[in-house]
Amino acid sequence: MSLLDKLNEDLKTAMKAGDDVSKRTLRDLKAAISRVQKENPGRDLSDEEIIAVLRKQAKQRRDSIEAYRQGGREDLVAAESAELEVIEKYLPAQMSEEAITEAAQRVIAELGASSPRDMGRVMSKLMPQLRGQADGRLVSQIVRNLLSRK
Repeated sequence: MSLLDKLNEDLKTAMKAGDDVSKRTLRDLKAAISRVQKENPGRDLSDEEIIAVLRKQAKQRRDSIEAYRQGGREDLVAAESAELEVIEKYLPAQMSEEAITEAAQRVIAELGASSPRDMGRVMSKLMPQLRGQADGRLVSQIVRNLLSRK
């Protein structure tokens, strides 16, 4: 079963169960997938392409959560967090902070990076290895911390 089929089945289930959060989120996801599909007419999106759309939607939710927190809108934080939980069910598991730290330390040692000025070199080597497995913002924060200790 493709990921799109799974989304469709889960949408039907959410509609029958009266799960408004899942229903709204899955409809939003399907709309985002349809927009990408219209940009590439004549072929179906692969599961990898759908996952890329889901990652983009998850990132939008995380950014919104951060903005709403800064604005003191906890009601909207809760709504966006609930939608993010639904989206994350369809995304591959993310690496732990420890695993990201280990990968970053390997790349830093490999490149001989010694200061925060080397961050660009480290990130350009590390991110292709972690693409899809780790949030870029978290990777950046970990690399920055490791380089600032040196």
